[in-house]
Amino acid sequence: MARINENFLKLKAGYLFPEIARRVKAFNEANPEKAARLIRCGIGDVTEPLPEAARNAMKAAVDELGSRDTFRGYGPEQGYDFLRESIVENNYSKVGIGADEIFVSDGSKCDSGNILDILGPNNRIAITDPVYPVYVDTNVMIGNTGEADEDGRYEGLVYLPCNAENNFVPAIPEEPVDLIYLCYPNNPTGASATREQLTAWVEYARKHDAIILFDAAYEAFIQDPEVPRSIYEIEGAHECALEFRSFSKNGGFTGVRCGWVVAPKTVFGTTETGKKISVRDLWSRRTSTKFNGASYPVQRGAEALYSEEGKAQVSELITHYMENARLLREACESIGLSVYGGENAPYVWVACPEGVSSWEMFDRMLDEAQVVITPGSGFGAAGAGYFRISAFNSRENAIEVCERIKKNLG
Repeated sequence: MARINENFLKLKAGYLFPEIARRVKAFNEANPEKAARLIRCGIGDVTEPLPEAARNAMKAAVDELGSRDTFRGYGPEQGYDFLRESIVENNYSKVGIGADEIFVSDGSKCDSGNILDILGPNNRIAITDPVYPVYVDTNVMIGNTGEADEDGRYEGLVYLPCNAENNFVPAIPEEPVDLIYLCYPNNPTGASATREQLTAWVEYARKHDAIILFDAAYEAFIQDPEVPRSIYEIEGAHECALEFRSFSKNGGFTGVRCGWVVAPKTVFGTTETGKKISVRDLWSRRTSTKFNGASYPVQRGAEALYSEEGKAQVSELITHYMENARLLREACESIGLSVYGGENAPYVWVACPEGVSSWEMFDRMLDEAQVVITPGSGFGAAGAGYFRISAFNSRENAIEVCERIKKNLG
């Protein structure tokens, strides 16, 4: 009889967002009148139309595929040179990253899980708490953890608490670790890390020969010019960090799918015998074996986001969502709630009223206000007592959510 991967049986309940969808579906079926008023501010999915520059480029690329003279079949698994070079020119020209260190993908969610293919067992893995669930769940799936305790923390992971006291940027652990997951601007808390904080992490990683897996999917939303946009702005990061980026949120590509991994040639892991191995070369080998590359029209669309027209349209999208975040922040603050994030990221992280749990808050907002939020405890034990509101919505909906928050929570 075929055997299954029993690591999957360690996973707690369902993945957070499908679990939210399940609960919302049940609510809608039981409350059809309230369902008609539902506004979703839970999952971080974009709502505004795809930028025209990307649409036009994708249409032109499709037309190219309609002619024998310009038809393209399999492309390079690592991504077309035109996009890799555009990514470097617009994001990394000042920090010494080359186009051959860029690997185009179908999104950073996939990359942050797939990276474990090339990282061996017995690594000590540090995870921030609260955390984007994919980091934890993919480590569970591959067998890097034991069972979860009653708070949902898995044996074998080093949890780094993030809270209001440390501005949701964790302290450096006292013990050595091998892999470090960092996400800034942060999902779910909306916090950003300072240059000094990231410098401390890079110094720690270099001291312990660790690798930082740096998720910068929300980099485009940074408003503060002092906040680093890439881990490679920090001296020494080229020797110890991989960076994940995406076109999903800044370019509205959540349904189109395109992102990239930066794997510098100077990042190495070791074998059991201590031999140094290039992480970039392993990732290239893995990519060539398991991935046929993002589609040609999609990569042309992504390239178009770097045109003057595309940059202007992306800027409009970011301004739109960050204005939503400002309105949501102010609405929650106006009724006396403690509010974090929403300044350099499109997420507002809110402390629940005293005595109300995260999932109780979810149910209350759903039943009383017909607004879907994300319970903080779904992001880890340290997220208990908080909830996340996504600013990805129309302005009309954002304003309506603000009014419902004031009416139902005030």
